[in-house]
Amino acid sequence: MADIDEGAVRDLLAREQIRQLPVRYASALDARDIDAMADLFAAQARFGDHGVGPDGARSLMADSMRDSVFAVILVANHLIEMDDETTAHGQVWAHCHAQSAEGFVEQLIRYDDRYVLEGGRWLFLHRRHRLWFGVAHDVSPLDQAPAEWPARQTGVGDLPLADPLFAGWWEDRRRERPSPH
Repeated sequence: MADIDEGAVRDLLAREQIRQLPVRYASALDARDIDAMADLFAAQARFGDHGVGPDGARSLMADSMRDSVFAVILVANHLIEMDDETTAHGQVWAHCHAQSAEGFVEQLIRYDDRYVLEGGRWLFLHRRHRLWFGVAHDVSPLDQAPAEWPARQTGVGDLPLADPLFAGWWEDRRRERPSPH
């Protein structure tokens, strides 16, 4: 059996843990789970006036998600560069679909990230949100009748309606506006 290159194995494990960070970030955003999101940031991560570390992340996300009905981020093209055994940097592309009180928005984002190994876990040290573009849509795709899949391919699916916050918002909106279908 060939000798195992411990450095290569450590590098592979680090890359896999780092690769999970943006996916967990997107999942926490989708669930509006501020604590899960805060848990992804290192103690020394800075969030301007919101503070430092997980508490700073918690404050920033609570503020930025205040009017959010939902946000779904599709994560792609994750480039990771290992700096040394405890630090790395990378880029992650993301496609975001979000509904807030202001309307429905679609964004293409590149995150420029720095990562650090802290307490045996890889965490975000810094995330820079770099907007490629954002498009505000006049009509939300949620302003459709239910799809009732598999009966129809188009319409609002069951997934967002399973979320009580979303379902309440959607029902209020449906009462305000008659269905276009």
